[in-house]
Amino acid sequence: MELQLVWPFRCRVPRVGAGGVSRGIQIGSARVRRKTVKAMRAVVQRVASASVEVEGRIVSEIGPGLLVLVGIHDTDSDADADYMSSSFLRPFHSNFKLPCRKVLNMRLFPNENSGKAWDHSVMQKSYQVLLVSQFTLYGFLKGNKPDFHVAMAPQRAKPFYASLVERFRSAYNSDAIKDGVFGAMMKVNLVNDGPVTMQLDSQTSK
Repeated sequence: MELQLVWPFRCRVPRVGAGGVSRGIQIGSARVRRKTVKAMRAVVQRVASASVEVEGRIVSEIGPGLLVLVGIHDTDSDADADYMSSSFLRPFHSNFKLPCRKVLNMRLFPNENSGKAWDHSVMQKSYQVLLVSQFTLYGFLKGNKPDFHVAMAPQRAKPFYASLVERFRSAYNSDAIKDGVFGAMMKVNLVNDGPVTMQLDSQTSK
């Protein structure tokens, strides 16, 4: 979601109307200055096993469960950043409840008793979750060169990512939640079971 702020009289909040067309609300008549609200992207893979290796050492590994690659989005703020932060940075933490709950409740596993293919969540199966920070999820190509400037800067993304990990551990069995090493050069090994891969995008409340 993108919220546009005009100091001090106009606020434009894009809305999706019929046919997916974005609309806005305007108050006042001053010039628009933009501030993009943060979001998170997760790529969820059902795995038979997965592990993270850093500098030749395995730092985390799981058996059956979910490998979740996590990217956090941001853009450079303008002069209104301080005004915006008081209203939108605090909800950013609470917004992690949505992807956390969604991932843990995704019915990506079969029910052997009923024969249903998509019936059980990772929690119902008592499986594990491996979380890996992945800023390149918010990369795009400029010509043939990847550009990652819309990903949140590491020094700011690290505490948000740590908060997400803790939310997963609080919502599930903490011993079942594994983590990579934020900012490290990692080798992620996995056996995708299916294959099954899904993408989730989470944004702050409209």
